[in-house]
Amino acid sequence: MFAVLKTGGKQYKVQAGDVLRVELIAAAAGDKVQFNDVLMVGGDTPVLGAPFVKGAAVQAEVIDDIKADKVITFWKRRRKHSSQRTRGHRQKLTLVRITDILASGAEKSGVKDAIGTAAARVAAHNNAPAEAKAEKKAAPKKAPAKKAEAAAKE
Repeated sequence: MFAVLKTGGKQYKVQAGDVLRVELIAAAAGDKVQFNDVLMVGGDTPVLGAPFVKGAAVQAEVIDDIKADKVITFWKRRRKHSSQRTRGHRQKLTLVRITDILASGAEKSGVKDAIGTAAARVAAHNNAPAEAKAEKKAAPKKAPAKKAEAAAKE
């Protein structure tokens, strides 16, 4: 049985036991994660999603966080300008081993979703302001207090 999953803007055809290098996800080494964006489940009866297969998932174990090979970019400005710039970049990746492919019942598995770090930051950011908003609501507002003082003086 195989599956085609989508993560980090890329698609991967995987089977149980495969080791993948995917875009960085918010999980530590040894964690078990689940990819819910499954485009196709193949085998005896292939199932295509529109766009995703409902209830299907791919479970994986995080091996390690790694960095890709360095990509060097070089800019040079020509003709009467002696400027040049060299810049390098190493993409952060997560190494995962596919453990299981679920054709159905992904909601009941209890394994945490594999979300990218950008999504994790957004989720953390959305949770933090909710607590701050609750504290602000509990504090008395300054504007009505000034109006009450002005009304009391008259």
